[in-house]
Amino acid sequence: MIDITVRELVLACGGRLRGGDPGQRIRHISLDSRHMEGDDLFVPVVGEKVDAHDYICQAIGNGAAAVFTSRHKNWQEAAADIERQCPGRPERREKALSAAWIYVEHTKGGLQAYGTYCRERNPIPLVGVTGSVGKTTTREMVAAALSAGFEVYKTPGNSNSQVGVPITIAQIPKEAQIGVIELGMSEPGEIQNIARVAQVNVAVITNIGIAHIEQLGSKEAICREKLDIQQGMAEDGLLLLNGDDPMLRKADLQPGRRVMYYGLSEGCHYRGTDLSLEDGYPVFTVVHGTESVRVRLHVMGSHMVLNAIAAIAAAAEYKIPMEAAARALEQFEGYKGRQQISHINGLTLIDDSYNASPASMKGGLEVLCSMPVLGRRVAVLADMKELGKDTVSFHREIGDYIAEHPFDFLLLYGELASCIGGRLDERRASTPYQCVKSLEEAGEWLKNELHPGDCVLLKGSNSMKLSRLAAFLRENFV
Repeated sequence: MIDITVRELVLACGGRLRGGDPGQRIRHISLDSRHMEGDDLFVPVVGEKVDAHDYICQAIGNGAAAVFTSRHKNWQEAAADIERQCPGRPERREKALSAAWIYVEHTKGGLQAYGTYCRERNPIPLVGVTGSVGKTTTREMVAAALSAGFEVYKTPGNSNSQVGVPITIAQIPKEAQIGVIELGMSEPGEIQNIARVAQVNVAVITNIGIAHIEQLGSKEAICREKLDIQQGMAEDGLLLLNGDDPMLRKADLQPGRRVMYYGLSEGCHYRGTDLSLEDGYPVFTVVHGTESVRVRLHVMGSHMVLNAIAAIAAAAEYKIPMEAAARALEQFEGYKGRQQISHINGLTLIDDSYNASPASMKGGLEVLCSMPVLGRRVAVLADMKELGKDTVSFHREIGDYIAEHPFDFLLLYGELASCIGGRLDERRASTPYQCVKSLEEAGEWLKNELHPGDCVLLKGSNSMKLSRLAAFLRENFV
């Protein structure tokens, strides 16, 4: 956990103290000027539309004891900004004048430098997880498997970015014996930056897909970015790669890097066989050398199998028997917004609203089609974002999938999602559908048309906010 003086923090991040008490202790880090826990460091992130430096005084007024700043090169500039941000607020002005102001060239860079400082002083083994699809679920499964032998710390929520990872590293509790860190990416160079902070011992790459292809241009570029997780790894560090992914199979790795493949394909070091679905839940065998173990998951869909195999492989690297890891995985029942199944007055809700790609949308539809239901199977699908120039084609591809795997009704929300319906029309598919223009319209349809015994899937990119529909159904379906 964080417990550092301002003086130590300045040295750790390579900054310069422009005002305040160097002996002040820092116990939390916040990126939100509205929410402080006490003795916080506020890190103002400069975004495309908002520069959080404009809210430094608000952060201090809400309890921040220290702030990073790349705007104020000296105390005179800081004092002038205090006057600008605190007109008619003498109490807030006095707090701002007494706080510790730490100048760093870039606030993200200062935070990453502090994260690196924390990592170098904490030799705890870390498993890093990245990939285009399935990062969070794999992270949770790896943590579950490792819990068979260790006290595990894992990335909280979605703190997998250039600012989230350093905070995650800084917050590792003393009692943790091993950690599982998720590394996300939204721009070129991001994985490299956070990998150098995390310095993982085992790196899991789930797959190479098309998420963020708009920013990176091609799957080849995405693959190179994901492989940057090797940055900062020790020479004896292990790469665990999805052996079913052709791009990872032929990837150019660091010379001498230890690598193992997991998957369903021949030649994988950890291989899944004898896969079947029992009421939608995967049952399969994992084989490694002369060892094998039968696994029964309590999360639905065959796409979960690869995540589970990766988890067993990561646990084995730390001497946890495959049998023990498999039994621990049986306790895992999913993660919020990712195929979270709930029952509401006779309605079965599959909340898979956190995000979407073509692969994960097909996975969600597979789960829907496999569900044992008394009534109808209904899917609510929204736009898949950040898919680049082929976005329309990827949505039409979902239409092709539904044409081959029909269900009872489809509700489409968003301009891109309507392309799914267009493709169904071209295929003269049997699944009926309706397009809606708002979440409110979707909610009214669901409220009026769903009945006990029905099963409904919610799937779309996070920005489409289908989670609101999930909350609406939980509150209003009677």
